[in-house]
Formats: sequence, structure tokens, C-alpha cells
Amino acid sequence: YNNLQFVNLSAYDPTTYYLLLQFRVVVTGVVFQFVFKKKLSGVQWGSLLLLTLGCIIKEVRHDVSHAGSLSKAETSFIDYLDIHLFFIMLQVFSSCFAGVYNEFLLKDTGVDVHIMMANVFMYLNSIVCNVLVLAFRGQLLDAFTPDSLMSIVQPGVISIIINNAAIGIVTSLFLRSLNSILKTFASALELMFTAVLCWLIFGIPVDLFTILAIFIVSAATYLYAQNPVVNKARTEVELDVKKKIEGHGVETNEESPSGHRHKSIMSV
Repeated sequence: YNNLQFVNLSAYDPTTYYLLLQFRVVVTGVVFQFVFKKKLSGVQWGSLLLLTLGCIIKEVRHDVSHAGSLSKAETSFIDYLDIHLFFIMLQVFSSCFAGVYNEFLLKDTGVDVHIMMANVFMYLNSIVCNVLVLAFRGQLLDAFTPDSLMSIVQPGVISIIINNAAIGIVTSLFLRSLNSILKTFASALELMFTAVLCWLIFGIPVDLFTILAIFIVSAATYLYAQNPVVNKARTEVELDVKKKIEGHGVETNEESPSGHRHKSIMSV
């Protein structure tokens, strides 16, 4: 996922990249229902589809400009396909499955494992996978040359490493306390800030389609907030059941001082 993230960011401007990633909300809903065996309500699915609509509207302008550049030549269905589109769809599905399954591990089978230890295992897995990829491509020794190591020891690179590590830790805490669907909705809020920052930093114009898409994404987020998904960890569910059992009362008939009989509750 991290490797695809760098590849796709080099192919798309940041706003388009994050808008395309919002398709993961719908995919996350499908995967969430399959993994946790919970059915989403109509309002929840409506907010997911509305969010997808916002992504499509943003891509209308991109598709029109692309079609205009090809108007003078013969075009076919293949011309509208791009390898980067495949890469970003692969990133979307990888993100969705990883997010939902990590939530399942944190809230069910791995609920007794400390969350920071789980993060250690996750980062070790990433290190092993990258080492295997470098070895397969014959670049393992080149990655540890003095020049390669010095290219890492730069303020910008170190800032990215720290930022991504913080994102990973915060994401695990988010999944442990909330859920993967809400996480993707929170990520959608990046659109507003990304569009403005791209305009300020890179000079990328914010057109009408982008403004409309941001408005629809915001409306979808508000609609979802009216009926959010609740998915507690196994320990929280067991604690709630225990509290209900401890707070359960046994009815006994007692006579009041006025001579009337009434029911009282005795805790057990």
C-alpha cells in the first residue's frame, strides 16, 4: 500500500488522488459487512453513495479535458484506460481490506494484545516485505550504500517518515476506539484542506467541479454523522454485558408506611 501511495501521488495531483481514494468508502462498507457480518442501514449506504457521487463529479472535468486532447485522433475504450488507474484501484482495495481486517484483529482475535506491540509487528512486516522486494530486484546491496543512506538523512525525508509513522499509530488507535468506515469518512475531510493547500503551495487551481465535489463530500459526511456505525471491541461488549448483569434487579413486594404494597428493586 505504501509503495502504491508514492507511485500514485507521482501520477495524480493531490486533490484528484484523494478524491479517487474516496471510492474506498463504498468498498469499505462492503468489506465491513462481510467481515463483521453487520448490515449497514439505508441512511449509511446513502451517505456512502453520496460520497462516491462527489468523486465522480470531480472526475468529470478530468475526463472532459482528457477527451478533448484526444478529439483529433481516433479513440477507443483502451485509450481511456490508464495503468495508474489500475494502480489506484489496487491501492483502494488493499486499503479497504487491510483497514477492516486490522479493525477485526484489534477488536476481536487480537484484542488482548497491546496496541503498540501490534504496531511493532506491522512495521516489522513492512520491513521484511521491502527487503524481499529489494532482494528480488537485485537492489538490496545498493540500498545500503553510503549515498543511499545519506539520501535518507535529510530533513524532508525524516519528516515524511515521522509523519507516516504517526499516521499509522493514530490509525490503529482510531480503529481500536471507533471503526474503519468512520476512518474513511474522516479521511474524506482532507479534500477541503488539500484543495486549498494545493492552491496556496503548488498553484493548482480549484475549479467549479472541485468545489461542488467538496460540498457533496461534506454533505455525505454530515448525513453519515446522523446515523453512524457502532462497532465495539469484544472486551467492551463483554463489559457492557457484565454491567447489565450486575445492575439487574430482583423485584420484591414491600408494604409502605401508609399500608399500600409497592414493588422495590434489590440489586443482585
